[in-house]
Amino acid sequence: MQGVKEILEEIETAMDDKPSYAEGVNAVFQFDLSGDEAGTYQVGLSDEGENFIAEGEKEKADCVLQMDSGDFIKMANGELNGTQAFMTGKLKIKGNMGLALKLQSILAAYNKEKN
Repeated sequence: MQGVKEILEEIETAMDDKPSYAEGVNAVFQFDLSGDEAGTYQVGLSDEGENFIAEGEKEKADCVLQMDSGDFIKMANGELNGTQAFMTGKLKIKGNMGLALKLQSILAAYNKEKN
């Protein structure tokens, strides 16, 4: 099973290959993960194609998502719906809620491409 870092590397590769998925999104998403692979990670999306993925807090986050690393892996693999995770308390969101919904659709697009 993939870990958090492998998933983030895959997302970064996909962002470079298909930047159109994140078109129109200029935001920094921060994942505060607990559990087996606890850590803080950021995903930055930009119209200029200056996307980044970083460990730690590189920039001020527009949207912070707090969840267990195992749930993050399930969500990234399309096994856990982000809205469902939020409604059941598995995912807490601070900041711009609209961006969190946008992120879910971006992840879904990457997942479709992967499978």
